[in-house]
Amino acid sequence: METTTKTKSIVEETQFTPFLKRLTVFCCGGPFLDGYILVIIGAALVQLTPQLHLNAYMTGLSGAISLAGLFIGGAVFGYVTDLVGRKLMFTLDLITIVVCSVLCMFITSTWHLLILRFVIGMAVGADYPIATSLLAEFAPKKQRGMLLGVLQVFWFVGAVAADFVGYALIDINNGWKFMLGSAAIPALILVVGRWGTPESPRWLMSKNRVDEARQVMKKVYGPDADVDDLEQEIVVTKYSKIFEKGYFSRLIFCGGFWMCSVLPLFAIYTFGPTILESFNLAHGKAAMLGDSLLSVVFMIGCILALWLINHMGRRPLIIWTFAIMAIGMLILGILPNAAPPIIILGFCIYALASGGPADLEWIYPNELFPTEVRASAVGMATAISRIGAFLGTFALPIMLEKVGVGPTMLVMAGITILGLILSIALAPETRGLTLAEAASVSTVDNAAIPAEASGD
Repeated sequence: METTTKTKSIVEETQFTPFLKRLTVFCCGGPFLDGYILVIIGAALVQLTPQLHLNAYMTGLSGAISLAGLFIGGAVFGYVTDLVGRKLMFTLDLITIVVCSVLCMFITSTWHLLILRFVIGMAVGADYPIATSLLAEFAPKKQRGMLLGVLQVFWFVGAVAADFVGYALIDINNGWKFMLGSAAIPALILVVGRWGTPESPRWLMSKNRVDEARQVMKKVYGPDADVDDLEQEIVVTKYSKIFEKGYFSRLIFCGGFWMCSVLPLFAIYTFGPTILESFNLAHGKAAMLGDSLLSVVFMIGCILALWLINHMGRRPLIIWTFAIMAIGMLILGILPNAAPPIIILGFCIYALASGGPADLEWIYPNELFPTEVRASAVGMATAISRIGAFLGTFALPIMLEKVGVGPTMLVMAGITILGLILSIALAPETRGLTLAEAASVSTVDNAAIPAEASGD
């Protein structure tokens, strides 16, 4: 006999209401700021490198330091979010970004820059588990994949915006100040927009705050909604749960494929103009314009993947796109001196295919862990991914200088292939499942789901 949550749950069967639209937009703010903050430093460093007399090591550290902050922010504040709730943390992290972005306009030394960028990275890392958990816990099953995937699209929207802001300010004296300070503007808008967002009813139920959960349910889903629709038990937040049997392999998968996806991608994004110059495709301001256009291709890849998430399924999508990404990167590594159309083809293949793993970075961690540790798991997966992203971003300018662009791209291809192997071994299929079903180790194993649950 089927449970009511499979056929009659108001939460799982609701339409894309105005509340969900608004929540999605303001949850997308965190990824937008991440993309913006990561990419804008690459443009700012064009001016800051000679001004602060940065060598290759300090340039790499300046680009990567926010990723180290993301590691701390994700690992620590994911757990804090599971303890104190999503609502409180939803605005506090953005206020930190506003203040530190403004302070970046007044730096006088490399260490000032590094400290402020580290704190900004912590705030962005904190927002990942906060915003994605909140959206996952309100979203219906048919739209959950698309809504969480949209978050990644906005990462690329932020990156594209940063590219064009950097392009516009690169010839202005001390333009780096306006580049680094500009992140405060969208962050402040998001603080205002997020104000008044209700607490997750799933989280409230997990803490036995039944009456509060019921009030939120009726406010968001209508008078007929009740807490029974949530399929949520009262539990104790136990961080160690993410390391227990069944969930630990999911954590390894989520953090591992995420790291293999973002290590090459973040390195390319942070030092895009430098890489294009290494391939002799463009120089100076033209290289920044080329990097901006490449960002648009990345964004298009994420949009295409949004459609494929439900039509193709999670598992086939991540396997095929990792394979195609590896082909694009191998072209760049094996043929670094090829004609420009070949180099551009390699970049475009990689960028378009990267949308698959990129969109699933937000979907898989939120689907595969229960409410009581969802934010902790997202935070830990974020932290694992940023270890690799930090190393890649720090090492890339050094590798370009020491071994050249071809071998550097081959290393990136190897990392992408590792992501493919990990996905083949561990990627589950969660399409068509309720959030409670997807998070249950008895429903989803590490290979696939029963055939009857594979449709939407």
